[in-house]
Amino acid sequence: MNAKPGRPRLLRELNDRAALELLGSSGALTRAQVSEMTGLSKVTANHVLSRLEERGVVVRAGLQEGGRGPNAVLYGLNPSCGHVIGVEVYMDTTTAVLADITGRVLAETTVPTAAAVDPAEAMQAIVERLTRAARIEPAQVRACVIGLPGVIDPGTSLVRFCYDMPGWCGDVREVLHRRLRLPVTIDNDVNLAAIAERALGAASDVRNFVLVWIGRGPGSAVMVGDQLLRGTVGAAGELGWMPVPGAAVSDGGFDRSSHEVGAAFQSLVGWRAVQELAERHGIAAEDAAQSVAGAAGGRVGEAGAGFLDELARRIALGVASICAVLDPELVVLGSHVGSAGGDELAGRVQQAVARMCLARPRVEASAILDRPVVRGALLVAVEQARERVFFADL
Repeated sequence: MNAKPGRPRLLRELNDRAALELLGSSGALTRAQVSEMTGLSKVTANHVLSRLEERGVVVRAGLQEGGRGPNAVLYGLNPSCGHVIGVEVYMDTTTAVLADITGRVLAETTVPTAAAVDPAEAMQAIVERLTRAARIEPAQVRACVIGLPGVIDPGTSLVRFCYDMPGWCGDVREVLHRRLRLPVTIDNDVNLAAIAERALGAASDVRNFVLVWIGRGPGSAVMVGDQLLRGTVGAAGELGWMPVPGAAVSDGGFDRSSHEVGAAFQSLVGWRAVQELAERHGIAAEDAAQSVAGAAGGRVGEAGAGFLDELARRIALGVASICAVLDPELVVLGSHVGSAGGDELAGRVQQAVARMCLARPRVEASAILDRPVVRGALLVAVEQARERVFFADL
């Protein structure tokens, strides 16, 4: 069979994809810039942009001023092609953001998480609130990505375990899809934070890194290149149950009244353990993050140094266990406690890890302080929406 007749169409598809991906990553550009940055000839770039403009996925976004001769027309993605929602669900609050397909935020909301309310009912109310605020129809949302503190099976999307929110367990994605009539993805919260860290934070210039989440409970995400290591059933990175020196081995259960795994790594660096450690050093604060921030900022005197030294040693027990197997280039300390420690805590952890194993990773505090899980969810949602809107017919 002669395949030659299909080649011109294949070339058009490749050229269209190259231009759309460039405009998605770089913003509005002139025809000449699209030609130069994609390697397409000027004639081909003109044809591509004209074709995409006719499809309605690219629009004229203004003029580039300041050059010689007439001002050049700028072309950008059409924001009205689709919209996305990113959601972060935790025990106390649920935060959701609606953006257009360029990533521009149009509406956001934070509401209490009511454990007794059906997740589909709660999400429907959130979607209605966001779309009403953005003055769009729910059908214009092309992707909804939800981050949960739980174990999500990468093969089936079943939520096998959700930290202190059993209502979210099971085939919740399918239930939400039917109720909302939207494409829904559910992912682990730390995985989404790692995606944001890769794109926007401290890990943007490295190939392999580990995000260690020191918040209410410890977790992690491992990224090799642009691939997350999720494990067979999605349990990769659940550090709360990791056996470490100085902690009893977990029996797999946890105390629902205190939201704590009863043993293992969780018993050393969970939010309650960190707060108790701070109190033993004479540091009084409302929560673990404030205790760490006060110590790292030098606001609690000499007691702060001793507290950070011991906390760093505890964190390093888990980090060294990871690094002894993976030997990553970078370890990022995230969530409220990890970020609050800044360079003071990160430097101590780096030194402690170097004493415990042969790996010598750089350790840094997360550079994303504002809702990293939501930002990761939006990045994934935008990518999904663009694939559906821009490339489905290519």
